[in-house]
Parts: sequence; structure tokens; C-alpha cells
Amino acid sequence: MNFSDKNITEPIAVFDSGVGGISVLRALLREMPNENYWYYGDSANAPYGTKRLEEVRALTISHVDSFISKGAKAVVVACNTATSAAVRLLRQKYPDVPIIGIEPALKPAALSGNHPNVIVMATPMTIREEKFHNLLERYMDVAHIISLPCPGLMEYIEQGTIRGAELEQFLIKLFEPFDKEKLDAVVLGCTHYPFVSRELKKILGGSVRLFDGGPGTARETKRRLANAGLLNPGQTRGTIQFDNSSPSKEKQELCMKLLDAPMEED
Repeated sequence: MNFSDKNITEPIAVFDSGVGGISVLRALLREMPNENYWYYGDSANAPYGTKRLEEVRALTISHVDSFISKGAKAVVVACNTATSAAVRLLRQKYPDVPIIGIEPALKPAALSGNHPNVIVMATPMTIREEKFHNLLERYMDVAHIISLPCPGLMEYIEQGTIRGAELEQFLIKLFEPFDKEKLDAVVLGCTHYPFVSRELKKILGGSVRLFDGGPGTARETKRRLANAGLLNPGQTRGTIQFDNSSPSKEKQELCMKLLDAPMEED
């Protein structure tokens, strides 16, 4: 495929293991509202964060193959776990296609104060990966960083639970071992987690800053598209198509709910 011949009005595929990548789609819409988007969630195979690396890699590559064969001009892998597992290989496979991954927003969190105390919330697989450990090592000298695996949290968002007593108790138990008075920042290292930011603020207190990788990913996507000459010059708001490997009216409604959900935006 000669990718440079592709129509600049074709969609940007935004891929996640479920509905969490909607948080990245929101950031993309703020950055590039005139682009057309194709959001695909693999809810039938969620969660990715507790799967084996080989399984996540195979699923991600298969989906991205499909997006590109169907005409997507760029792909945003809006899932930290899938990014760790497959983005490097995908860029080798499709060198002419802008493929943008996401990583936990550790840099701004680590540089947010004088040797701040930072917790990185992430899926178990993201925390196991070499890519994540390399990221931690880069900022160990400027911040005190603790990795916090959060098995089970993604499932709340996949079910549409982003508020309520049950979720609040889950988060309270998750942060029980830590002294919240000494905590400066929390990195939301899974694209699902920004949707529970209000509940997190409630239990952590207003002085703890939350950092989300979505806005940085959106800026990087715009930069990569501009460099490739693929930015849509249209002035009207683009379209959004939602698809899911577990198609149902409920999933469609949840995507729309999350797209419009109020969140703590840092």
C-alpha cells in the first residue's frame, strides 16, 4: 500500500481493550475536532491487563491489521497494556502509517514538585513489562515512585460504574497501605482510570494531583499527522464511529455516556 496516497479525510482508528480509550478519544477531539474517528473496543477479550504478553500482542496486531486494511489513515493504540505489548512491532510492520501508543504520564508527575511522592496506577501486565520499568528508572532520581497494580478496577468502568459506594470502597482499600497525607501525585496508567478521577479525588483529597496520558497522546498524534501531511483541513466537526467486539446496544450507550461524562481534567 502506498500510504501517502490515502485520503486525508479517512478516519483515525482509536483502539482499546474496551471502553477506557474513550478518555483518549476525548483528548483527541479537543485537539483535533475536525478529524473523523473510528473507535474500536475489544470488550469481548477484556481485560488485557491480566492476560499473557503473547495473547495481548496477537490480539492487538490482528486488530490493527484490520483497521489499516479497511482504510484508517492512522492508528492510536489507546491502551497502555497493548502499547507495551505490540506498538514497537506494529511500527516495524507499518513504517509508513502513523501508529501512536500511550504510556503512563510519569514525566509530568515526577517533575511536578521537589522529589514528589508519586503512585502509578496500572494494570498488572503493564507493571510487569520492561517498557514500564525503563520508564520508572528514568525518573527514580527526581521522584519517589511506587507502582500500584489495580486488578479489577477496569471491570468497574467496563460495566459503566464510575461513581458509587461500591467503587469508592474498592478505591479506599486499594490506597489503604499508603499515607495519603504524604502523597503528591497519582498517575492514571490505564486509559480506563480517568473515568474514576472524581472518586479518586474524593478519597485522596484535593491536594493530590492526577496525571493522565491522554492529552499528551493527542498532541503527539496531531504532530505525527502534520509531519505525514495527513491532517484533515476541514473546518466542520468530524464524525465518530463506534464499534466493539462485543456488540450490544448497552456498549454503544456506554461509549456515548463516557464520551460526555464529567471528569477531573488536569
